[in-house]
Amino acid sequence: MSRTCDICGKSPASGNKVSHAHNKTRRVWRPNIKKIKTEIEGTTLTLKICARCLKSDYITRKV
Repeated sequence: MSRTCDICGKSPASGNKVSHAHNKTRRVWRPNIKKIKTEIEGTTLTLKICARCLKSDYITRKV
């Protein structure tokens, strides 16, 4: 399962975790992906969207 949003394309970002002693180790920030059932043009689809897109009403949930 890919960790990308079907709406905005948000995907994992990588960088460094920096300790108080300024040691650097690699880490990953992953988006908050949810599986949402929605209806588009009369067909029911399951989309993987991030919580930010869900909150901003780009897609409405099918009840």
